[in-house]
Amino acid sequence: MITSFYQVDGKRFQKQYKNHLSEFKEWDQRKHASEWLLFPENMGASLSIDETAFTNGELYTIITNKEAQGKKGCLVAMVRGTKSDEVVDVLLKMSEGLRKRVKEVTLDMAGSMNQIVQQAFPKAVKVIDRFHVQRLASDGLQDIRIKHRWEAIDAENEAMERAKQKGETYKAKLLSNGDTLKQLLARSRYLLYKTTSKWTERQQQRATLLFEKYPDIEKAYKLTQQLKSIFEYTENKTLAMTRMAQWDNKVRQSGFKAFNTICNTMTQHYKGILNFFDNRSTNASAESFNAKIKAFRAQFRGVTKIDFFLFRLTKLYA
Repeated sequence: MITSFYQVDGKRFQKQYKNHLSEFKEWDQRKHASEWLLFPENMGASLSIDETAFTNGELYTIITNKEAQGKKGCLVAMVRGTKSDEVVDVLLKMSEGLRKRVKEVTLDMAGSMNQIVQQAFPKAVKVIDRFHVQRLASDGLQDIRIKHRWEAIDAENEAMERAKQKGETYKAKLLSNGDTLKQLLARSRYLLYKTTSKWTERQQQRATLLFEKYPDIEKAYKLTQQLKSIFEYTENKTLAMTRMAQWDNKVRQSGFKAFNTICNTMTQHYKGILNFFDNRSTNASAESFNAKIKAFRAQFRGVTKIDFFLFRLTKLYA
């Protein structure tokens, strides 16, 4: 640290940097920085829109230019909150001609994000991020696992209580890999996110036991992997639509309530989901930028002055 090397008071140096060295006071967006930031010069044909939290759960809507690849010039706009009308009001400060040059915007399935893109970038194709769709299926799978885990916990508690009433010492039954049933369900969480080819030997053993005990988890796992393979290995948009329809039919036959909800959600957004297969665009750049913001925030142990934090952030990315 500069302050310790030169034996300078840290707080005093920080104050001097902010008020005199950083050009923060001359920043042209300082007055409204905590509410919105706009950089029309960073606009591109392909954008991403997402949300992130800075401090105390305060959300900001962020629009980035994919072409900048998360480097300097990637930040197009940042608006406090997620209300579509407030974000649109800021974006409309840019010229109509500039906004109409946007050809594609990747986003999640939030209704507010859809309205923002529709009103601010009327010529852009909306692409639903594939990873948000896959996450819905993974969450449905984990819900089934968690339900069985609570059942196992309740069963173990009841068995312990019966043993106590009889004056006996309770001893949990161990499976062939050394797990109890409760532990098997808890420790299977991460392997369910992976493909079978990426399982370790122990995970393979655990998965075999899990699927033997709970065939519904195996069925749900296969459904999530089938959805993933559609996105990874299908190149043709028409073929993707056919395979999505077949997957939807399998889900509805499975009887899983959580997965039916996923299908209903996907039906509402099917056009945006299928647009992925045109250019295979994702929201990965936005997620990466959010990660950089969080790392930047952690480096300075949180955010005390939002406007100054944003000033330093824009020096790097705008």
